[in-house]
Amino acid sequence: MPEASCLSSLSVIIPTYNRREVLVRAIEGYLAQSSPRLIHELLVIDDGSTDGTESMVREFTKRSLFPIRYLQQPNKGPAAARNLGIREARSALVLFSDSDIVPERNLVEQHIECHRRNPQPPAAVLGHVTWSPEIEATPFMRWYGDNKLFHFNRLQNNQEAPFQFFYTCNLSLKTEFLRTCGQFDEEFKSAAFEDIELGYRLSKQGLQLFYNSEAIGYHHQFFSFEGACRKFLGNIPAGQVFLRKEAGQHYAKQTEKGGPRPGHALATGFAGMAAAILSPARRLLDSSIPLPGIVYHLFFWDCKRQLLKQGKATVGRNEDRHTVLP
Repeated sequence: MPEASCLSSLSVIIPTYNRREVLVRAIEGYLAQSSPRLIHELLVIDDGSTDGTESMVREFTKRSLFPIRYLQQPNKGPAAARNLGIREARSALVLFSDSDIVPERNLVEQHIECHRRNPQPPAAVLGHVTWSPEIEATPFMRWYGDNKLFHFNRLQNNQEAPFQFFYTCNLSLKTEFLRTCGQFDEEFKSAAFEDIELGYRLSKQGLQLFYNSEAIGYHHQFFSFEGACRKFLGNIPAGQVFLRKEAGQHYAKQTEKGGPRPGHALATGFAGMAAAILSPARRLLDSSIPLPGIVYHLFFWDCKRQLLKQGKATVGRNEDRHTVLP
């Protein structure tokens, strides 16, 4: 077990691909941390960007209080980028984040304090993610964040979370535990399912995932309803890869235990009619007018149904980024 005194700083690992403008905000957030001495280094893993990311990152290296290391690879996806970061990290802890996550000023401090309370090798810390105040999230986005992207409302602070919450947009682990027990499967080429698949494998090695709601990262991205549907469509290939893995098969068995739900066909038919009847409300989905959650759920379900009907989706309900939950 590592001594708590060894857990005095961490390596921040951020994979990125052509997201220069928002990555600037993320790096600035780490430069503005309340305790910058807790950051041993910041590793930006450039997954083949062509938007000037390199020159921007190198400008930051000139004024940072901690080392900022720019590492580049051909476009292989975030799983391969994070693996490169794991190999290169020079501290006992690694903090995974995304290029569109802007850290609260005490985020790093919150992660390290939690690790000091839990120095055992398998202990990991999951931080909280919410929409950036600068984005002005719509009611649909707030629903989408709670019901499709993340499920933090199902967790209790300082309690352990199951592997399905292995969200690498705000997550820290012991470096040696990762190097010894498992890294990301590089068959995943997009930012979907690659993290929870690793979470499943690490859970078999004793992973303890502690939720710290005070370690806050701000998601600096706007989602329209159509954008959320496009994300669903884009995640389908990763969903298919996931279902071929042991983690996906484990989840499939869990969801199939009860067999077909009574009245499922009737409910599906009713939902289709309801979506048609409520179609005039579709123009309000991206407005500032809050709609009942069931309305957002109904239209999002109808969007997926249409994709299935068109033959563009083949995996079913498992394609959403983080909806592999019972």
